[in-house]
Amino acid sequence: MILETIVVGEMEANCYIFGSDEEREVVLIDPGADYEKLSAFIKNRGLLPKFIVNTHGHIDHIGANHRFNLPILIHRLDADFLSDPQLNLSVLSGRGYRSPRAARLLEEGDSIEVADIELKVIHTPGHTPGGISLRYEDLIFTGDTLFKGGVGRTDLPYASGEQLLSSIKEKLLTYDDQTIIYPGHGPISTIAKERRENPYL
Repeated sequence: MILETIVVGEMEANCYIFGSDEEREVVLIDPGADYEKLSAFIKNRGLLPKFIVNTHGHIDHIGANHRFNLPILIHRLDADFLSDPQLNLSVLSGRGYRSPRAARLLEEGDSIEVADIELKVIHTPGHTPGGISLRYEDLIFTGDTLFKGGVGRTDLPYASGEQLLSSIKEKLLTYDDQTIIYPGHGPISTIAKERRENPYL
């Protein structure tokens, strides 16, 4: 298994490069910025990116989508965020960013396959309506739903604090204690640690 974290952009989002060590095929999870850095890493490691998965549609997670000639996957409810600067919040920085549209719209329970790796889609709305987490065996990419010691912001348009906490408690904290979470920002953690120590929960 290949799992690399590259921190990108002013918001220091985690872009994950995840896939098959044997086949060298990978998926890019949330390439929010710094295309040159990501591209150089991919080239130097001899990796074969197959597609992009956006855990949600905010600019710090989608900002380099257009630089990769790859199919984009995002939850159906965040699809319009890709091409709408108001929704993806890029208008706040004056950029007016528009990502290419999605090649595939995701739903709860969908599978995303790259070589011998299969990610399962968990719909975890709250930070955005179409926020998702991605599970593979004993690890979960949680996007901006659950962080080490924190949770995603809910003071943004179309966010819901009640929905976010419900997503975390009903869809993430139900996994085994040893499950590792890989969040959209900041360091990794475990389900046990967040259940026990996260002040927001």
